[in-house]
Parts: sequence; structure tokens; C-alpha cells
Amino acid sequence: MTEHAAWEERRSGPSEAEPDTRRGPGHVIRSSFVTEESVYGVILVSGMIVVAGAHGDSSWSTFWTVTTTVLVFWAAHLYAGTVAAHGMDDHRMVGLGEAFRRAMRRSLGMLIAALIPSFILLLGATRAVPDSVALWSALWVCVAVLAVLGFIAFRRRGASVVMQVLGSLATAGFGVAMILLKAFVH
Repeated sequence: MTEHAAWEERRSGPSEAEPDTRRGPGHVIRSSFVTEESVYGVILVSGMIVVAGAHGDSSWSTFWTVTTTVLVFWAAHLYAGTVAAHGMDDHRMVGLGEAFRRAMRRSLGMLIAALIPSFILLLGATRAVPDSVALWSALWVCVAVLAVLGFIAFRRRGASVVMQVLGSLATAGFGVAMILLKAFVH
């Protein structure tokens, strides 16, 4: 098995013909949360918070904008992943059900990644914290989530501790860029 094929297997999980013996909390995190879809989801949420903040929206309005946008993008990603995986793959037929399950597993990270910042926005919506605190806190949490995703991704690939930290900082840099954009817009 080539290195790329082994990476793809780890990334997408076992095929329908192979039983999945790797179930457990670690597997769920690896297969659903630490994905490019998660990184994209956090950056999407950050961008939506920046856009909403530019319009002076409340935490409540921002929460609904973020939630709706993430759900629409997730559904589009799920559909695209299903269509792309359906058909021939590695000289075998991939049925619609298997393609859907693969796409669901891969795209789930986009939804999971939006949970923490959305919860913080809800704190502002319920007036547990002021709107501005909720919006800024949600953005900084996005930076932290991106840092964790970057760290885990580099660690999982066997990178040195220095590279894990650098990868974490580089990934978090996208969140910091959103914060700088919000500060500039404000």
C-alpha cells in the first residue's frame, strides 16, 4: 500500500467490506473533528462573525446567521461529497449509501467545529454576557479551536513537537487574520 493510499484509508475509514475495529472516542475525534472540513467550518464561523459585527448585529442575530450559514454549507458539502464518492472508486462500485456515510463522517467536523463559538454567541443572546464580549470571545475561541486542530493534525502525522507547535500557530493564524479583519472593519 502506498503512503498516500494508507493516508486516505486512515482519513476515510474502512470500506464497507472491512469491519471497523477502531471505534471509540479517539476514532470519533480523528475521523470527524480533525478534518479539513472542521478547519473550514471554524474559518467560516469566524468570517460570519466578522461580517455580522461589521453590520452591528446582536449576538442573537449573529447566532442565527452563523447557524443557518453553517447548516447550508454543511448540507452542500454533504451533497457534494456524496455525489463525488458515488460510483467507481479504486476499481470497485461505491453505492449511494456508502458514499453518503463517507461524506457524513467527513463533513461532520464542520458542524462540530461550530458548536463552541455558537454556544458563546448564545450567551450573548441570552444576555449572560454583553454582545460585544460574546462576539469577541467567539472569535478568540475560533482561534483556539484552530490551534488545537492544527496541533492534532501535525501530531497525528508524527511531526516533531516544534512542528506541532508551528502547525498549531499557522492554523490559528487564520483565526487571528479574522480578528484583525474585524478590528479593521470596526
